[in-house]
Amino acid sequence: SANTSFAMPHTRDLPTNILFNMDTPVIAAVNGAAAGYGLDMALGCDMRIGGTSTKLVPGFAKRGIVPESGGTWYLPRLIGWAKATEIGFRGNNLSAAEAKEIGLLNDVVADEDVLTVAKEWAAEIAANAPLAIQSMKRLFRHGLTEDFESHSHHVLLQTMTLFRTHDFKESVQAFMERRDPRFEGR
Repeated sequence: SANTSFAMPHTRDLPTNILFNMDTPVIAAVNGAAAGYGLDMALGCDMRIGGTSTKLVPGFAKRGIVPESGGTWYLPRLIGWAKATEIGFRGNNLSAAEAKEIGLLNDVVADEDVLTVAKEWAAEIAANAPLAIQSMKRLFRHGLTEDFESHSHHVLLQTMTLFRTHDFKESVQAFMERRDPRFEGR
């Protein structure tokens, strides 16, 4: 059997695990090639913005290894089993257009605009109610492993909690006054 003594004893501290467990949305600005660990890091983000010359390089099989930082977990959840196995087993590079078509990139913009667009998306998200965004990310995450009935129960609990927040009351007041809400995260 293979010697696995070099393996990390605790994978919960891997950056991809930290990204997944964060309640804050994370946007990857992918400019150029995302290969190996960098590809796994991008897949671990909630959204990915790429440039026209962005290339995703899933060449693990061609190097005799597997995506060691979450890729085997993220890929089938992001794009389905058949596409994940095709990409993983064949190991062919994906252009930005191909990656967007199958859902690995949310948007493709001019290379010089990647970071700007990612920041614009972040600002748009940050303008929303932070407690609702955090709850939504937790619910998305838990929904990956829960049955529908359990998940619906958790959604109801989160909704009831959010109904009692200052931010929800502010959103109702802002709606009545026909103005944008001023969320405070409480």
